[in-house]
Amino acid sequence: MRKKISALLFVTFTIASIGVYSQRHSTRLNSGWEYMKGDLGGAWEAVRSVGRGSPESVPQWKPVTLPHCFNAYDAVDPDQPYYQGPGWYRSRLPINNPFFNGRTLLHFEGAGQKTDVYVYLTKVGSHVGGYDEWTVDITEAVEQFKETDLFKTKFNGTVPITIRCDNSRDLEMIPSSLSDFNLYGGIYRYLNLEYVPSLSIANVLASQRVEEDGSNAILNIQAAFVNAGSVSSAQLEIFLKDEKGNVVDHLETQIDPSQKFQWKKEIRKPALWSPSKPALYTIAMRLHSNAGNDECEQKIGFRWFEFKDQGPFYLNDERLLLRGTHRHEDHSGVGAAMTENLMRKEMIMMKEMGVNFIRLGHYQQSRIILDLCDSLGILVWEEIPWCRGGLGGDKYKEQARRMLANMIGQHYNHPSVIIWGLGNENDWPGDFPEFNKERIRAFMQELNDLSHILDPSRKTAIRRCDFCKDIVDVYSPSIWAGWYRGRYTEYKDESERWAKKVDHFIHAEWGGDSQARRHSEEPENIMVHVKTGNGVDERSGDAAMQGGEARFSRDGDWSETYVCDLIDWYLKEQETMPWLTGTAYWPFKDFSTPGRPDNPVPYVNQKGVVERDFAKKESYYVFQSYWTEKPMVHIYGHTWPTRWGASGEMKMVKVYSNADEAELFVNGKSAGVRKRNSQDFPAAGLRWMIPMTEGKYHLRVVARKGKVKTEDEITQFYQTAKWSKPVQLTVQKIYEKDDTVTVEARLLDEANINCLDARNWIHFSLTGDGKLIDDLGTSSGSRKVQAYNGRAIISAKKNNGQSILAIQSPGIPTVFLDLDRKPETP
Repeated sequence: MRKKISALLFVTFTIASIGVYSQRHSTRLNSGWEYMKGDLGGAWEAVRSVGRGSPESVPQWKPVTLPHCFNAYDAVDPDQPYYQGPGWYRSRLPINNPFFNGRTLLHFEGAGQKTDVYVYLTKVGSHVGGYDEWTVDITEAVEQFKETDLFKTKFNGTVPITIRCDNSRDLEMIPSSLSDFNLYGGIYRYLNLEYVPSLSIANVLASQRVEEDGSNAILNIQAAFVNAGSVSSAQLEIFLKDEKGNVVDHLETQIDPSQKFQWKKEIRKPALWSPSKPALYTIAMRLHSNAGNDECEQKIGFRWFEFKDQGPFYLNDERLLLRGTHRHEDHSGVGAAMTENLMRKEMIMMKEMGVNFIRLGHYQQSRIILDLCDSLGILVWEEIPWCRGGLGGDKYKEQARRMLANMIGQHYNHPSVIIWGLGNENDWPGDFPEFNKERIRAFMQELNDLSHILDPSRKTAIRRCDFCKDIVDVYSPSIWAGWYRGRYTEYKDESERWAKKVDHFIHAEWGGDSQARRHSEEPENIMVHVKTGNGVDERSGDAAMQGGEARFSRDGDWSETYVCDLIDWYLKEQETMPWLTGTAYWPFKDFSTPGRPDNPVPYVNQKGVVERDFAKKESYYVFQSYWTEKPMVHIYGHTWPTRWGASGEMKMVKVYSNADEAELFVNGKSAGVRKRNSQDFPAAGLRWMIPMTEGKYHLRVVARKGKVKTEDEITQFYQTAKWSKPVQLTVQKIYEKDDTVTVEARLLDEANINCLDARNWIHFSLTGDGKLIDDLGTSSGSRKVQAYNGRAIISAKKNNGQSILAIQSPGIPTVFLDLDRKPETP
């Protein structure tokens, strides 16, 4: 075991070299690529000459931009499973390394799930694992190809690069295909062409220790080098800069490149990193030798933290309640291929919601995300994808060890990281004939030991594997009060019960699914059927839409209304739990998953507080009202155009705000002022009972926090007419701009009354020149969707032609709409 761990320490030092390339001769290879879905007989089929109409012209290639995901759309195709198999990419690159005898590298920030790389016909590298970074040295293969006549003639001075990715199912790989997320395929993170001199910086690891009074810190910088040219000596410069760019210290020294370098430095009164003030220092390293100059930069931060035994979490000697969520690498229309701009928008939205902690589920994520967590002040739990299925053989375990070493080595310097996750739901069998708890425990112990050897400064954690809870430093059980089991009122008692079982308790994963735009007048009408006192952990079959005892996940209405109440209850309870380290809501954004074909948006886990395209659900504002300081106010129901009930019935209007008080105006008339009290459920006391009759209601709220005033307003219609069973569909255009039209389908009863609680399936299809804007995995971007309050929306591109839209619902006559007709007045 000791020999194996020593080898892994060395691997970590070398593999983590990819973390220092950002300041070098680096180019993102985004354009000029072609993609082919399916397999080839070999790399030759990607580079051979092809005449138009010849047999070699099949299969077809299509131009793409990187990052690119095989499953950008089919991951949420309601009619067929997403593609799992091989796919090929090809390009021709001008490669001219400016360094004499320098190295030319392809740096992959992530590609799924197995990857082979070719220079012309030469296979130059392979990688297994879809989430860690890796490099391929193509120097020799490029130079050999440049010596051929093909380089000058057929390829006009460019080098053909061919890459095969494969996300086929494989039981001897992690994560398991039983996982509740897609195992995406493709070059779905950035690919970079790097030029480095023959002597270059391979790795920089910066560890820091801050004294408990914050007055002093010890910074230990270690560096290793790649010396492909056997350079005997070099000059190394290191600049330590504070958050304003001022040089705090500077070192200039001669080094022996064959040896690791270490610099230990005392820092007086460092600016401390925290969520409220994420102070970042910069280590700038320059290496000078007769091979050329190399340089890199690393951001670091000074902070210390502690999980008190059966108590709260402390950062920099102050209690900090971890207010967290989760993130999957998934987005509407691109799958896993999120651009840097999309990632930045997502993380800023989290910060604006009040998040100070995130669990990255369930795999190592993009370096861009970690950089954003550092700069925004979001603490991180990052984990390897040992997720569900059981435990495989030697190849399976070796991948887990390697990915743990890579994750720690590549993200070691990020001050945001406080926890390395070793697994998720490892009590979930299914991939192998044998499910042996003792073998799983033994391997979990091995990973725990390895993590602490590679990084003694961080904690380890797992979620939901009770028979391993004593191995890791921090443990999260499964507590889903009010969704998979029990009622949300059981949340606090269940948390307290679990907190006494382990030294360091944290609650990762809680919440409930909600169909965006679906609202309810009676969201808790099944509560009387849901048992209490039998535990609130998720068990086998609880996520299924049939079988088992009554539960909100199966029998509830999946409304935004119910989930807002659930979240509201949890958050108000957390304010009364002084021992609590923190929690992480599951997840921030809806994401695609192969295991949920029957959800209201098929193949989408809909527990997010925003949709898959960043459209905010009402629950986003519940979090803001508890977790943020910037004054905000939000009337519940912005996507609820029509409420219903008897004439004169008292209806609750809820307002979510962090203000001290708020005044509601109904059709211009004040309904009174309410004071905010977080323990006054629901909506922290900011609620009004309003008698409603048939007609339109304009609701306006004015909230005051100190001297700051904020406002919000909505308009709703109140329907008193009662409806019977839906028997007909109607459809109309509700918006049209340029070449895009948006339509709304409605379910009506035999008296033409809107069926406002109808949840029938609605199918959209289009014939003609246009194209539906679908397969987005959103409530308004799926051609098959459950109705929200008796309606459903979708958009289409007309493509400057004529098209007919068909709308179907089982058991109801189909209706049609000519998209060339002018929109009707809603």
